[in-house]
Amino acid sequence: MTLLDSDVWGRKFFSDGWRDAASRHPVVEPATGDRLGEVGLATAADVAGAAARAAEAQRAWAATPPQQRAAVLRRAGELFTEHAAEVEDWLVREAGSVRSKAGFEVGLAIGECFECAGLPTHPQGEVLTTEEARWSFARRRPAGVVSVIAPFNFPLILGLRSVAPALALGNAVLLKPDPRTAVSGGVVIARIFEEAGLPTGVLHLLPGDGSVGRAVVEAPEVRVVSFTGSTPVGRAIGEQAGRLLKRAHLELGGNNALVVLPGADVPKAASAGAFGSYLHQGQICMTTGRHIVHESLLEEYTAALAAKAEALPVGDPAREDVALGPIIDRRQLERVHGIVTDSVAAGAKVAAGGEIAGAGYRATVLSGLTTDMPAWREEIFGPVAPVIGFSTLEEAARIVNDCEYGLSVGILGDVGTAMKLADRIDSGKVHINEQTVNDEPNAPFGGVKASGTGSRFGGAAANVEAFTETQWVTVRPDIADYPF
Repeated sequence: MTLLDSDVWGRKFFSDGWRDAASRHPVVEPATGDRLGEVGLATAADVAGAAARAAEAQRAWAATPPQQRAAVLRRAGELFTEHAAEVEDWLVREAGSVRSKAGFEVGLAIGECFECAGLPTHPQGEVLTTEEARWSFARRRPAGVVSVIAPFNFPLILGLRSVAPALALGNAVLLKPDPRTAVSGGVVIARIFEEAGLPTGVLHLLPGDGSVGRAVVEAPEVRVVSFTGSTPVGRAIGEQAGRLLKRAHLELGGNNALVVLPGADVPKAASAGAFGSYLHQGQICMTTGRHIVHESLLEEYTAALAAKAEALPVGDPAREDVALGPIIDRRQLERVHGIVTDSVAAGAKVAAGGEIAGAGYRATVLSGLTTDMPAWREEIFGPVAPVIGFSTLEEAARIVNDCEYGLSVGILGDVGTAMKLADRIDSGKVHINEQTVNDEPNAPFGGVKASGTGSRFGGAAANVEAFTETQWVTVRPDIADYPF
């Protein structure tokens, strides 16, 4: 039997073992529409039971010696390594990933587990000064039960990057993946940790609709909510969590800028721009959504980027050697095309692409835009590269910042000039001489403005802050004297 044999998970959800579900959701291959199986859907009542069980199991898990918790995380990393090909296949077929993207995502998952294996033994507090005759400490304690709500685009790593550190730090987790990628974003994680020896009841997999999403936020046992997804949904979850006095870590959308400075190497810049805009069909929060090019290079860069786009084949990544796979579903495909056609109607020019190709969309370059056009203002979540020019560094900074989002920015060209521009940019991440799509397990990840609530993932400092609470502890040698 393989790790992901459907006899284990088919028509089930994971809560104190694999349980039969009252309703199911088809697992569909977006490239072909073929059915790959069925996952079980949880209900709000299932969430209530899972949350209560998680709170019970969490106490024993938090009391588990740190090296034992670390061993589970290390074993999870080893299992991802051993089963990499099988997990990659599911990312290709269920999420529409091209093979290289699937391999990259599994590699991140492996790194995440090994990185988080260091958290149980990481310093968990500090010694404080005090005016009293006592010792004073601030120690970090597990938050308790953490709900993780993950999206469809990088379903494995965008769930795991919260699940792994939360578990490592002694929390229990309720994981709600997007139903469209419930295997690669949910079943994979549950099976890996099941095989890694995680105690029963500490991790629960609860695919479902909006009512399940609300339930994993509202459950009274849940203290922290970690959400990755769209800004509108993130706002709603943030409001819900705020009303309930729960912490919400929100990693939301982006309309990320790539700035090409005067004197930049145009062929290399176009290569970086193409990667940033077309990786995983542009379905990444960090996708390069705006290309801001110095006027002296604008024509040359647009032509070079268009040539790159025209050379990228679109198709079924499970059966063809393609650069772009399918858009996740027909609704999103039509939305992408609608933004392109609306922008063209407003005066933009198609330098490449601009067409639906089966279940996918051709790599597209748009020129002649103004900053009020839909393709420039909106997060497209498709393989579309709008290009606009600038004349001065001040104008470039203004264009970059004239956006509701603030997730990732790339700057290509002279490092000194790039550093001056970086200091003027409002963004969670700035990458000089790299494009906008970057992630490492030990690096803080997050955005500002409508891109979320800051760096809440990645690296020991951010993870400890995200998934623990601070408790003040004082110790005296004897009972203190009081005036009452």
